[in-house]
Amino acid sequence: MKLPELYFRIRDNGALVFRVDAENRQGRLDLEPLAMANVRSGEIRTQGGRDITSAERREIEDWITARQAELADRDAKIAPATVEAINAAAHWVQTKASADDIDFYANALLMAMHDLRSQIVRRQADALDSDDS
Repeated sequence: MKLPELYFRIRDNGALVFRVDAENRQGRLDLEPLAMANVRSGEIRTQGGRDITSAERREIEDWITARQAELADRDAKIAPATVEAINAAAHWVQTKASADDIDFYANALLMAMHDLRSQIVRRQADALDSDDS
């Protein structure tokens, strides 16, 4: 099995990038901290004064580009998944939820739906305002 040269430990806003070292005297796999990659800004910061080769930099940049596309795709699926989840919750409330279930979840569901509705209305109003100007 061929190991990758770099390993990406995914974090909220990017990844810690490690150089994979399997060619050491102990014969064990070592992960050497190499850099931090920021998905939002595209910034690559080296760790511990290490030097990054141009091939490693290209691989990290390619990973950032791929991760940005993956996150954009995931974001695009949030609204349809939310509609599906709201419909499933409505069906659950109507057909399966006990009175205790309703008491337990009602406030959290209503607050989340109110927050979502408020944000949608605000964004629609902002869009109308910008269309008028």
